[in-house]
Amino acid sequence: MNSAREPIPAAEDVSLLCTAISAAMNRSIRETLTRAGFDDARDSHGYVFQHLLDGPVTIGELAARLGLTQQAISKSTIELERLGYVRRVADPDDQRVRNVELAERGWAVIDAGCAARAALNDQLRRRLGDSELAKLINGLQFLAAEVGALDDLESRNLVPPS
Repeated sequence: MNSAREPIPAAEDVSLLCTAISAAMNRSIRETLTRAGFDDARDSHGYVFQHLLDGPVTIGELAARLGLTQQAISKSTIELERLGYVRRVADPDDQRVRNVELAERGWAVIDAGCAARAALNDQLRRRLGDSELAKLINGLQFLAAEVGALDDLESRNLVPPS
């Protein structure tokens, strides 16, 4: 007896649709960042940046928030510092502790990414209209909440895929 299910057509598979849409939108954002002079920015950098928006944090705090080792975060931080996106600074309360904070270039790439995402939303608004875009966003928010992703998104607690 064959217990294999009939595959869901790709165009009706919610998971595959979300993956394909995410990949296409991400590609568009990366192209915009490249044109803006941030061709060295990688997707993985955004996972670090989200935790620096509210101010400096230690390597240990970054590691804990991202579910990675301190060694992995140290390596990533060294790369980001070399690229000019972050800098390491002494903690004002304990000069022995080094914090990581966004550098001017880090803020600039974040601003460029926000502008690129806003442009995609504007493009969708022009194509769909305000009402249909609102329905789409509500549906996506419902889906994100159902799978437990909305809280992570709103709290800037997204973790890199393993």
